[in-house]
Amino acid sequence: MDLSFSADDLAFRDEVRQFIEDNFPAELKERDDRASMSKEDMLRWHRILHKKGWVAPSWPKEYGGTGWSVTQRYIWGEENARAGTTALLPFGLSMLGPVVYTFGNQEQKDYFLPRILSGEHWWCQGYSEPGSGSDLASLRTRAVRDGNDYIVNGHKIWTTLAQHADWIFCLVRTSTEGKPQTGISFLLIDMETPGITVRPIITIDGSHEVNEVFLEDVRVPAKNLIGEENKGWTYAKFLLGNERSGIAGVARSKKAIEQLKGIARAEMSDGEPLINDNDFLNKISETEIDLTALEYTELRTLAAESRGEGPGPESSILKVKGTEIQQRITELTLEAVGYYGMIQTPRQGEMSNYTRVGPDYAEGVAQEYFNMRKTSIYGGSNEIQRNIIAKMVLGL
Repeated sequence: MDLSFSADDLAFRDEVRQFIEDNFPAELKERDDRASMSKEDMLRWHRILHKKGWVAPSWPKEYGGTGWSVTQRYIWGEENARAGTTALLPFGLSMLGPVVYTFGNQEQKDYFLPRILSGEHWWCQGYSEPGSGSDLASLRTRAVRDGNDYIVNGHKIWTTLAQHADWIFCLVRTSTEGKPQTGISFLLIDMETPGITVRPIITIDGSHEVNEVFLEDVRVPAKNLIGEENKGWTYAKFLLGNERSGIAGVARSKKAIEQLKGIARAEMSDGEPLINDNDFLNKISETEIDLTALEYTELRTLAAESRGEGPGPESSILKVKGTEIQQRITELTLEAVGYYGMIQTPRQGEMSNYTRVGPDYAEGVAQEYFNMRKTSIYGGSNEIQRNIIAKMVLGL
């Protein structure tokens, strides 16, 4: 694999860098904490990129993608991480969109894809249920056909940002015959439909990011079924493959490591900069080596994708290693700043007489540490991913 950039690639990199510098809103810089951002804050960068035609680099051009090469998409990710832009929400762009243009009918493509691209539809994911997280096939939310509709009853949980969502894509049980995986269907549900209740779950970092979603006699048009009834497990696995690849977050972890090194140069330990502490430096070096190895794995996956091969079970490797590295970086950052990282800063709109204590870079470190504990669980827990790797990659 030739990893050097061509003259065209370098010109593209300069174009991207200049566009971000000219267009990313200054007030959003250093504000990637979703819990402190409004819905409009989270959509601002999305809408700017949509106007430019750059909001969905991985989509086929015929559906509104950019038509960029794998190298250009890699550069795009690197430049966004370098500039610290707001990460786009994955639910519509990275997760549902590919399912719709791959398995949906023409009517669904015509209606949903433009609204995902524009940001008009904010989507959330209705997969996990109480007792059905990693063992997703055991889900119990039922959808019973009634004429031209399905009647849906059930309970979803850990639904990220559902408080803002216009639509939810749900896995529902439409049959109890055969293996559990064979009786699942993939439904698109308007969150304004009567019978839907969203209740917040406040997490340990004090944020409202996840929710419970209750569905009671929710009437959903059958035309909102993706693909075939009882074939939803196939579409769900396809979606999770895309999600796991995206969770790796290599470019943003590279940026986070550079920030960690900067903190370690500023913090003192026994009268010397922390970066001179061999034990701490070894921890950073080990993490950086693992991140470099992960980056090459991601590049191989992107190269395979450029040959028309979709994300396979190798995406589980990206998910496991990517999330472990993200958690390790937040652990080391919290270790570097010590108790200053525990300061609970007020969120946007909160009344407080708070006065900053400690260095600026310590703000929000503990909150980020706690929040990132989720990454090894969502998208299919890392334990489940190791089983997939053992069975599908290593053939054990």
